[in-house]
Amino acid sequence: MKRTRLILADDHKLLIDAVRNLLEPEYEVVGTFSDGEALIKSAVDLSPDIVILDVNMPIMNGLTAGARLKKLMPKVKLIFLTMLPDIDTASEAFKGGASGYVLKSSAASELVKAIREVLRGGNFVTPSLSEGMFGSFVQNFKRMSSAPDLTLRQKEVLNLLVEGRSMKEVANVLRITPRTVAFHKYTMMEHLNIRSSAELITYGMRYGSATY
Repeated sequence: MKRTRLILADDHKLLIDAVRNLLEPEYEVVGTFSDGEALIKSAVDLSPDIVILDVNMPIMNGLTAGARLKKLMPKVKLIFLTMLPDIDTASEAFKGGASGYVLKSSAASELVKAIREVLRGGNFVTPSLSEGMFGSFVQNFKRMSSAPDLTLRQKEVLNLLVEGRSMKEVANVLRITPRTVAFHKYTMMEHLNIRSSAELITYGMRYGSATY
Protein backbone atom coordinates (compact mmCIF):
# COMPACT_ATOMS: atom_id res chain seq x y z
CA MET A 1 0.00 0.00 0.00
CA LYS A 2 1.32 3.42 -0.99
CA ARG A 3 2.31 5.48 2.03
CA THR A 4 1.22 9.09 2.50
CA ARG A 5 3.92 11.50 1.33
CA LEU A 6 4.89 14.31 3.72
CA ILE A 7 7.03 17.43 3.52
CA LEU A 8 8.34 19.05 6.72
CA ALA A 9 9.26 22.76 6.81
CA ASP A 10 10.76 24.39 9.90
CA ASP A 11 13.97 26.32 10.54
CA HIS A 12 14.77 24.30 13.69
CA LYS A 13 16.71 21.22 12.58
CA LEU A 14 16.36 19.39 15.90
CA LEU A 15 12.59 19.69 15.72
CA ILE A 16 12.55 18.56 12.07
CA ASP A 17 14.59 15.48 13.04
CA ALA A 18 12.29 14.72 15.97
CA VAL A 19 9.13 15.05 13.87
CA ARG A 20 10.66 12.93 11.14
CA ASN A 21 11.50 10.18 13.63
CA LEU A 22 7.95 10.37 14.99
CA LEU A 23 6.27 10.07 11.60
CA GLU A 24 8.51 7.90 9.41
CA PRO A 25 7.34 4.54 10.76
CA GLU A 26 3.91 5.28 9.28
CA TYR A 27 4.49 7.94 6.60
CA GLU A 28 7.04 8.74 3.89
CA VAL A 29 8.91 12.01 4.44
CA VAL A 30 9.92 13.10 0.94
CA GLY A 31 11.53 16.43 1.80
CA THR A 32 12.54 18.83 4.57
CA PHE A 33 13.05 22.59 4.26
CA SER A 34 14.18 25.40 6.56
CA ASP A 35 12.46 28.34 4.87
CA GLY A 36 9.26 29.05 2.95
CA GLU A 37 10.91 30.06 -0.30
CA ALA A 38 12.86 26.79 -0.62
CA LEU A 39 9.65 24.91 0.17
CA ILE A 40 7.76 26.67 -2.63
CA LYS A 41 10.53 26.00 -5.16
CA SER A 42 10.63 22.23 -4.58
CA ALA A 43 7.21 21.14 -3.32
CA VAL A 44 5.53 20.58 -6.70
CA ASP A 45 8.26 18.21 -7.89
CA LEU A 46 8.04 16.19 -4.66
CA SER A 47 4.24 15.66 -4.97
CA PRO A 48 3.41 15.60 -1.24
CA ASP A 49 0.00 14.67 0.11
CA ILE A 50 0.55 16.80 3.22
CA VAL A 51 2.90 19.68 4.05
CA ILE A 52 3.64 20.24 7.75
CA LEU A 53 5.06 23.73 8.23
CA ASP A 54 5.81 26.35 10.86
CA VAL A 55 4.25 29.81 10.85
CA ASN A 56 7.53 31.60 11.58
CA MET A 57 10.23 30.80 9.02
CA PRO A 58 12.97 32.94 7.44
CA ILE A 59 12.87 34.43 3.92
CA MET A 60 9.16 33.59 3.53
CA ASN A 61 6.84 32.97 6.46
CA GLY A 62 4.63 29.89 6.67
CA LEU A 63 1.34 31.72 6.15
CA THR A 64 2.55 33.18 2.86
CA ALA A 65 4.19 29.94 1.75
CA GLY A 66 1.10 27.91 2.63
CA ALA A 67 -1.24 30.18 0.70
CA ARG A 68 1.03 30.06 -2.35
CA LEU A 69 1.30 26.28 -2.12
CA LYS A 70 -2.48 25.95 -2.18
CA LYS A 71 -2.56 27.95 -5.41
CA LEU A 72 0.14 25.76 -6.95
CA MET A 73 -1.20 22.50 -5.52
CA PRO A 74 -4.90 22.87 -4.60
CA LYS A 75 -5.17 19.26 -3.43
CA VAL A 76 -2.24 19.39 -0.99
CA LYS A 77 -3.17 19.45 2.71
CA LEU A 78 -1.46 21.94 5.04
CA ILE A 79 -0.89 21.35 8.74
CA PHE A 80 0.74 24.16 10.69
CA LEU A 81 3.00 23.04 13.53
CA THR A 82 3.83 26.11 15.62
CA MET A 83 4.68 27.58 18.99
CA LEU A 84 1.99 30.27 18.56
CA PRO A 85 -1.06 29.55 20.79
CA ASP A 86 -2.87 32.38 19.06
CA ILE A 87 -6.46 32.00 17.89
CA ASP A 88 -6.20 34.79 15.32
CA THR A 89 -3.08 33.28 13.74
CA ALA A 90 -4.81 29.90 13.61
CA SER A 91 -7.83 31.50 11.95
CA GLU A 92 -5.63 33.18 9.34
CA ALA A 93 -3.88 29.87 8.66
CA PHE A 94 -7.23 28.23 7.91
CA LYS A 95 -8.31 31.15 5.73
CA GLY A 96 -5.13 30.57 3.72
CA GLY A 97 -6.05 26.95 3.10
CA ALA A 98 -4.82 25.04 6.16
CA SER A 99 -6.49 21.85 7.33
CA GLY A 100 -4.70 21.57 10.65
CA TYR A 101 -3.13 23.73 13.37
CA VAL A 102 -1.07 21.93 16.02
CA LEU A 103 0.96 23.44 18.84
CA LYS A 104 4.53 22.17 19.11
CA SER A 105 4.01 21.60 22.81
CA SER A 106 1.37 19.02 21.88
CA ALA A 107 3.04 17.61 18.78
CA ALA A 108 3.90 14.16 20.13
CA SER A 109 0.32 13.42 21.13
CA GLU A 110 -1.59 15.37 18.47
CA LEU A 111 0.34 15.47 15.20
CA VAL A 112 -0.46 11.91 14.12
CA LYS A 113 -4.11 12.51 15.06
CA ALA A 114 -4.09 15.66 12.95
CA ILE A 115 -2.63 13.84 9.93
CA ARG A 116 -5.21 11.07 10.15
CA GLU A 117 -8.09 13.54 10.49
CA VAL A 118 -6.85 15.63 7.56
CA LEU A 119 -6.46 12.54 5.36
CA ARG A 120 -10.11 11.73 6.09
CA GLY A 121 -11.05 15.15 4.76
CA GLY A 122 -11.51 16.80 8.14
CA ASN A 123 -9.80 19.60 10.05
CA PHE A 124 -7.81 19.50 13.26
CA VAL A 125 -7.01 22.21 15.80
CA THR A 126 -5.22 21.72 19.11
CA PRO A 127 -8.19 21.39 21.50
CA SER A 128 -7.05 24.21 23.80
CA LEU A 129 -7.49 26.62 20.87
CA SER A 130 -10.53 25.24 19.11
CA GLU A 131 -13.17 26.67 21.49
CA GLY A 132 -12.46 30.23 20.38
CA MET A 133 -11.98 29.56 16.68
CA PHE A 134 -15.48 30.26 15.43
CA GLY A 135 -15.81 33.66 17.08
CA SER A 136 -12.37 34.62 15.82
CA PHE A 137 -13.28 33.71 12.24
CA VAL A 138 -16.34 35.95 12.44
CA GLN A 139 -14.42 38.88 13.92
CA ASN A 140 -11.63 38.65 11.36
CA PHE A 141 -14.07 38.37 8.47
CA LYS A 142 -15.89 41.51 9.56
CA ARG A 143 -12.63 43.35 10.08
CA MET A 144 -11.23 42.32 6.68
CA SER A 145 -14.45 42.41 4.64
CA SER A 146 -13.50 45.73 3.08
CA ALA A 147 -10.16 47.12 1.95
CA PRO A 148 -9.54 50.64 3.35
CA ASP A 149 -7.28 52.89 1.30
CA LEU A 150 -3.57 52.73 2.05
CA THR A 151 -0.93 55.25 0.95
CA LEU A 152 1.44 54.31 -1.86
CA ARG A 153 4.34 53.92 0.59
CA GLN A 154 2.23 51.74 2.89
CA LYS A 155 1.34 49.52 -0.07
CA GLU A 156 5.03 49.20 -0.98
CA VAL A 157 5.94 48.25 2.59
CA LEU A 158 3.07 45.77 2.82
CA ASN A 159 3.96 44.16 -0.51
CA LEU A 160 7.53 43.52 0.65
CA LEU A 161 6.40 42.19 4.03
CA VAL A 162 4.06 39.75 2.27
CA GLU A 163 7.10 38.49 0.34
CA GLY A 164 8.56 37.45 3.69
CA ARG A 165 11.14 40.22 4.03
CA SER A 166 12.21 41.56 7.43
CA MET A 167 11.71 45.22 8.28
CA LYS A 168 15.44 45.77 7.81
CA GLU A 169 15.28 44.22 4.33
CA VAL A 170 12.24 46.33 3.46
CA ALA A 171 14.17 49.41 4.55
CA ASN A 172 17.10 48.49 2.29
CA VAL A 173 14.86 47.92 -0.74
CA LEU A 174 12.93 51.17 -0.28
CA ARG A 175 15.99 53.14 0.88
CA ILE A 176 14.36 54.28 4.09
CA THR A 177 15.22 53.61 7.72
CA PRO A 178 13.96 50.53 9.61
CA ARG A 179 12.27 52.96 12.02
CA THR A 180 10.27 54.42 9.11
CA VAL A 181 9.28 50.91 8.00
CA ALA A 182 8.10 50.16 11.54
CA PHE A 183 6.11 53.41 11.57
CA HIS A 184 4.33 52.47 8.32
CA LYS A 185 3.72 48.92 9.52
CA TYR A 186 2.12 49.89 12.81
CA THR A 187 0.20 52.76 11.24
CA MET A 188 -1.33 50.25 8.81
CA MET A 189 -2.17 47.89 11.65
CA GLU A 190 -3.93 50.66 13.56
CA HIS A 191 -5.74 51.90 10.42
CA LEU A 192 -6.92 48.38 9.54
CA ASN A 193 -7.71 47.43 13.15
CA ILE A 194 -5.26 44.52 12.90
CA ARG A 195 -3.58 43.23 16.04
CA SER A 196 -0.74 41.01 14.83
CA SER A 197 1.92 40.86 12.14
CA ALA A 198 0.46 37.56 10.92
CA GLU A 199 -2.93 39.22 10.36
CA LEU A 200 -1.27 42.07 8.46
CA ILE A 201 0.52 39.60 6.16
CA THR A 202 -2.73 37.73 5.56
CA TYR A 203 -4.50 41.02 4.80
CA GLY A 204 -1.81 41.81 2.23
CA MET A 205 -2.23 38.39 0.63
CA ARG A 206 -6.02 38.69 0.58
CA TYR A 207 -6.13 42.16 -0.97
CA GLY A 208 -2.93 41.99 -3.02
CA SER A 209 -4.55 42.71 -6.37
CA ALA A 210 -6.76 45.40 -4.86
CA THR A 211 -4.09 47.33 -2.97
CA TYR A 212 -0.95 47.17 -5.16
